[in-house]
Amino acid sequence: MQNKKKPDNVVFNTETQQYDAALKPYATNVGAPAISVTDNISWKNKNISIANKTLKAKYLELKAEYDKMLEELDYNNLIYNAKFNFQPIVGETYHLYNDKNGNPFLSIIHPEECNFEFLDSFYLNSEQLWVKSTEKS
Repeated sequence: MQNKKKPDNVVFNTETQQYDAALKPYATNVGAPAISVTDNISWKNKNISIANKTLKAKYLELKAEYDKMLEELDYNNLIYNAKFNFQPIVGETYHLYNDKNGNPFLSIIHPEECNFEFLDSFYLNSEQLWVKSTEKS
């Protein structure tokens, strides 16, 4: 009588009737290293913090750009709705004033030569948008 060894349940596949220990993604014998769960909470917390800071910085950049665009939109609406009797030249600086009735008008006259309420100076760029002038009037 032959002594038949019963197959180990961990490594014997009953469907294929073969030993498949080498195909398992985990150790199958007692001498194998223990499987331990890696503590990745600190890694997650660190990266969550980094991601949140990165996204907040990106949000603040986008918000600043959006606020700048709204300000430019307000300038353009104000100037295009102001009174002027000339065709502005691209690249030239013009000055925005309020007349005696508080109505805005655009002029080529510098603020030191004018008695009206000075609002600001602007120039017309190549895209036909009014940009606040940084030069001193």
